Amino acid sequence: MNEGPLRLHVPEPTGRPGHPTDFSYLRVAAAGKVRRPPVDTVPGKTIDLAYTLVRVIDDDGNAVGPWAPEISTDRLREGMRAMLKTRAFDARMLIAQRQKKISFYMQCLGEEAIAIAHAMALRDDDMCFPTYRQQGLLLVRDDIDMVEMMCQLLSNARDPIKGRQLPVMYSYKRAGFFTISGNLATQYIQAVGWAMASAIKGDTKIASGWIGDGSTAESDFHNALIFAHVYRAPVILNVVNNQWAISTFQAIAGGEATTFAARGVGAGIASLRVDGNDFLAVHAASLWAAERARSNLGPTLIEWVTYRAGAHSTSDDPSRYRPSDDYQHFPLGDPIERLKKHLIGLGVWSDKEHEATRKEFDEQIGAALKKALSYGSLNDGHLPPLETMFEDVYKDMPPHLHDQLRQAREGRG
Repeated sequence: MNEGPLRLHVPEPTGRPGHPTDFSYLRVAAAGKVRRPPVDTVPGKTIDLAYTLVRVIDDDGNAVGPWAPEISTDRLREGMRAMLKTRAFDARMLIAQRQKKISFYMQCLGEEAIAIAHAMALRDDDMCFPTYRQQGLLLVRDDIDMVEMMCQLLSNARDPIKGRQLPVMYSYKRAGFFTISGNLATQYIQAVGWAMASAIKGDTKIASGWIGDGSTAESDFHNALIFAHVYRAPVILNVVNNQWAISTFQAIAGGEATTFAARGVGAGIASLRVDGNDFLAVHAASLWAAERARSNLGPTLIEWVTYRAGAHSTSDDPSRYRPSDDYQHFPLGDPIERLKKHLIGLGVWSDKEHEATRKEFDEQIGAALKKALSYGSLNDGHLPPLETMFEDVYKDMPPHLHDQLRQAREGRG
């Protein structure tokens, strides 16, 4: 063997602006071809499932294969409506940010099926530990007021977080939605810890932790896997592989030579790699993982393969690092269009109803935004009172915070 100078391998995406992306790296399997193991399978026997892709909806819109879930058409219609609602919400909030009514926003465009189908597979008292792109976990629910969510986005006097979080970092304990953290990967180890506590108490609640492909490079990801495996924590560990961590391609975090799901198997955790744009596949895999957790069979890691159709945030310009038409060529398609085709094939949906539903949500969200704006926005200075910077830190405000509040008032005056 001829030895030469050492070389460092730096992963590169298969497409850049002006050059079409070659998506062959995705390892896409045909719908219905991947086996569905029994719920009580041992983790090591899921290794093949970590390198393929669980899919249910085929190119003709049919549900095929062993993963096709038993789900009523009413529930499917509910999922479709929630995805349309989420997409309409995102679109309106993006416009509001461009109008300088909101300081910052992050869409989940192209990823709607993951949060919504997953949420529909959980129980109301389970706890999700999400990232900033799972707003569908909230928008799928009827008990979360969109006006309240918008008031946080607008940073106005009715902001339920009182300006203590970035606009998109919601917190809804009553909805099983743990406070979003701006520090990447922290929620993963928190989800495992919460699940362990639920088991210690002999409760029936499970946890669902969320992370992006880029954040799997953080130490909290690996720590979470160790604790989840060792203590068989009742937790679902979701990895949303949307191909991009801001401008960094997923291969930089380790998705080039292997898969993110394979890391779970290596840690002794049952793992699946699933088509995240297939509503039925997401729902089926989520139910499978939830049943394992509730049956004391331990954690499941699921890599959801999807594509971030929009910018990372309103501060990002994706045309600088990837082809502008990438999403149109993504082989897994649009989750809304795929479920729409399936529902029309079942005879329970139509193009007319689809358009009417889209308009319904446009009007509903427009009215909600108008009401939220009545409480103020960044443009008119209707902000939470100064006192909220110092309140709720301690049960009784200590002297040093009283002193700081006095100084802040004097400085403002």
